[in-house]
Amino acid sequence: MILRVLLIEDDHVLGAAIRDHIASHGHGVDWMRRIDDACLALTSVDYELILLDLALPDGRGLDLLRKLRAEQNPVPVIITTAQDQVAVRIEGLNSGADDYLIKPFDLSEMTARITAVARRYAGNPNPVLRIGAVSIDLARKLIVVSGEEVALTAREWAVLKRLVRDRRAIVTRSEIEDSLYEFGAEIESNAVEVYISRLRKKLGRDFMTTIRGLGYRIEG
Repeated sequence: MILRVLLIEDDHVLGAAIRDHIASHGHGVDWMRRIDDACLALTSVDYELILLDLALPDGRGLDLLRKLRAEQNPVPVIITTAQDQVAVRIEGLNSGADDYLIKPFDLSEMTARITAVARRYAGNPNPVLRIGAVSIDLARKLIVVSGEEVALTAREWAVLKRLVRDRRAIVTRSEIEDSLYEFGAEIESNAVEVYISRLRKKLGRDFMTTIRGLGYRIEG
């Protein structure tokens, strides 16, 4: 299971070690040192897991966690902290944390906890995305548009998954092409445009926006 992880940690040495270790397992990692930078990243990327330090230069990690849960954001959150008091752990769990790592921790244990939390969420806390009239269940590969089930080909699913992964961010033509190469065949020069057109016919013309000269973006 490959994840897109948001690491929020202001300690440069520890942050670099965590980032490099997670990346060595094939995951994508964005490292932010401040809450405001993390909030900005969260507006453009749908992360599959967050590693959250509690004491940050511009505020408390728990405040960010509470904000996410108040917005009904179900992204898994593992808190990393040097505070090992039971009361602190209870407060974090009651605020919506999924797990705790007490500093200093072993990086291999961290990887195991990331895998365990991600596996629980893959089983379902909220696998269904709703974008306008379109409901997308990535786990079951089921799409419903205005109450009607819509069938996609394997390549159409590949393109859709790539767009959805970075919803609200611009996905370039080359990034979409990369998602098609996994099928092991040469990609024709107009393949991206063909599949984008097919998705628009099936999901609605307003489902995604063309950003001229840059790529495509799902707005919902």
